[in-house]
Amino acid sequence: MRHLLLPLAIALAAPAAAQTNPQATPPEAHGDRWALVDKSLGRAGTTQPDGVRRYGFPRSDLNVQLDGVAIKPALALGSWAAFHPMGNDVMVMGDLVLTHEEVNPVMSRLLASGFTITALHNHLLRSAPATMYMHIGGHGDPVKLAAALREALAASRTPMTAPSRDSQPPSAGAGSSQPIALDTAALDRLMDGKGKPNGGVYQFSFPRAEKLSDGGMPAPASMGTATAINFQPTGSGRAAITGDFVLTAAEVDPVLRALRAGGIEVTALHNHMLDDQPRLFFMHFWANDDAQKLARGLRAALDKTNVQRS
Repeated sequence: MRHLLLPLAIALAAPAAAQTNPQATPPEAHGDRWALVDKSLGRAGTTQPDGVRRYGFPRSDLNVQLDGVAIKPALALGSWAAFHPMGNDVMVMGDLVLTHEEVNPVMSRLLASGFTITALHNHLLRSAPATMYMHIGGHGDPVKLAAALREALAASRTPMTAPSRDSQPPSAGAGSSQPIALDTAALDRLMDGKGKPNGGVYQFSFPRAEKLSDGGMPAPASMGTATAINFQPTGSGRAAITGDFVLTAAEVDPVLRALRAGGIEVTALHNHMLDDQPRLFFMHFWANDDAQKLARGLRAALDKTNVQRS
């Protein structure tokens, strides 16, 4: 009898296993659905090579100043959301840039629609007006999630018209026609990577070498799990830099020490996710100095991390 029941038990267990480990649908199968998500969010997303669909919501309405620098949206004021296909559903992760008075109205709408708030914190110090950064997570029907996200953002002053090409946030995946008044070839060499111009800012992304997950689902670099480094020219070869290092616990102290040794301020250290494997910490930074000097300091910090090597 046991020999007869065992195959039956295995057969009955198979559908449950399939539900707990959904296979990502090929990106080309999501074309029509992405069009509906685009419509719900009022802007076109950008499909990444790994199939993740990203949307940017630059806070072009804000005039944020920090140490005399007018912060461009692409430097540190770009809200974003990333939709990762998981079968018929998606996993959504994002980061919303909000003023203090916008935080709780937006949070209440997100919670009412089933989103999870995974972090709330600063990225910058001394900025005026001050901004907070709300990390969100969700899982389900992509069109419903998109509609709920737009409804939540309506409780803020986030511009909901489609942004121009030159005002895309760091995560939107768009290029930029704005010139970068820096020696970008030198920055590429010093950073040992290839940056991209975006909205007047020169941006680098360094994915980690490990396979990352959140809640048991893959969390590739386009879901916000790559170290991001941004240079905004401030004149005479200088640049304001900010972004975040994505770190394991063992890397936090070495990277912090390397940044401080390079004259770079550490402005925040926190989580972005709740159930990530391996456990990750996000370290934000700021400086306004000679761009090449800062690039050397940033590269020294990167060398303390397990990033992918070209």
